[in-house]
Amino acid sequence: MNTLTSRLSRHAALSLFSLIMLYPVIWWVGASLKKVEELNLPTIWPATPMWSNYSKGWNFSADYTFAHFFGNTLLMELGNVVGGVATAAIVAYGFGRLNFPTRGLWFSILLLTMMLPGQVTVVPQYILFNKLGFVDSYVPLVLPHFFGGGAFFVFLLVQFIRGIPRDLDEAATIDGASVYGIFLRVVLPLLKPALVTVGIFTFIWSWDDFFAQVLYLSSVDKFTVGLALRMFIDQFDIQWGQLLAMSLLSILPSVLIFFFAQKHFVEGIATTGLKG
Repeated sequence: MNTLTSRLSRHAALSLFSLIMLYPVIWWVGASLKKVEELNLPTIWPATPMWSNYSKGWNFSADYTFAHFFGNTLLMELGNVVGGVATAAIVAYGFGRLNFPTRGLWFSILLLTMMLPGQVTVVPQYILFNKLGFVDSYVPLVLPHFFGGGAFFVFLLVQFIRGIPRDLDEAATIDGASVYGIFLRVVLPLLKPALVTVGIFTFIWSWDDFFAQVLYLSSVDKFTVGLALRMFIDQFDIQWGQLLAMSLLSILPSVLIFFFAQKHFVEGIATTGLKG
């Protein structure tokens, strides 16, 4: 009986805590269905839901619908995730398994870059991409992910690779596998949880990177979802209902990806750094 009571108490406390955490999202959903004059009222759900906020927000322009901006963003994310995951895995394999001169020095330099504020590199990076003619394109947003995927992700994968027993490498070498064969057939399949973690983080962080998008993209035709949301705001008026409705839809891809991949995500975080 005591065990049942304890379990019920824990579930009740967790349910209450979850409700508190979800309250802003619940308010957000209700606010997206309100009229402008109802936004200041202390009610969560409107008396008459304005479902038209979603249809008007989705088709807010005669030239573009929000499907166009979602397509732009997903295309950019595809390049970011593929480039980030692939190159981070390759670089991490080099640091985690291969022995070469000054490996420790280069790995230390890699870790030092994690302490470098991103604002320091904004101006020189913009000047470089501007001289190459890549401004107002997705290249500045995607290309950096094809050069290692980021120091944090490399470090994460290196820790995971160090937990894979080297006996597997030796067995593969005896069977005639090369360095590339060991990476593709032994290490890479075992990296799946960590790679999913890297992919989720890459997707979410680049999806939310409004600063880089507003810095490099200026043509409406190339706008991402984040930049398209800004179009609901002008100097005379803010279309709050449509803005809240489309901003709610804009978080759905990140939520869905995390929901369906959470098993691998949790496994990748939990096992990173463990020694085999």
